[in-house]
Amino acid sequence: MGSNTPPLTITVEFTGGLEALFSNQRKHTLSLPANPENEPFTIATLVHHLCENVMKDTRQELFVVDGAVRPGILVLINDADWELEGEEKYQIQQGDNILFMSTLHGG
Repeated sequence: MGSNTPPLTITVEFTGGLEALFSNQRKHTLSLPANPENEPFTIATLVHHLCENVMKDTRQELFVVDGAVRPGILVLINDADWELEGEEKYQIQQGDNILFMSTLHGG
């Protein structure tokens, strides 16, 4: 009963120093593979995907803590605070723009 769901193409951006963890590249266009179980691709799934496939830096703790986005990182989904969209449960849609912005700055 497999589906032929096309991959989701989204834009992911990193600012506030987070881009240093992602090859100093601020903007990434990602093609997210369709899930064989037809499960929705959520922000939580995206964060895991970013850590496993996009992040080249070994300092994952600067981005995630216990598998969740680290406190102090603002997440915007299509320019809206993710708290308005269900946070990590938000189901990613085709063409979404997800911005991760660190509000923590070293002294």
